[in-house]
Amino acid sequence: MIDLNSVVIPSPDIVPRKTGDEYVLVPVSNNIADMDSVYTLNETGAFIWERLDGKSDLASIIRCMQSEFEVDAETAKSDLLSFISEMKQFLIING
Repeated sequence: MIDLNSVVIPSPDIVPRKTGDEYVLVPVSNNIADMDSVYTLNETGAFIWERLDGKSDLASIIRCMQSEFEVDAETAKSDLLSFISEMKQFLIING
């Protein structure tokens, strides 16, 4: 179960790519990209993704979100947990 002390990391089978203003996650299997399963992140998702470094717990990411987006702790927590839940559903993160 994920809580605010959890440290979440991206799946090694996902390759992030930033092209212009777009940030996409590309699943790779046997060194072949699955272009039918590309996942596009919005600004908040990209911000969170860049902080899933295997060192930062979710509580520290919430604090970063509050500062970056000028939102309250509950909004940041809700957005983060929603993002994490979706990423787990599609096997994009481990944690």
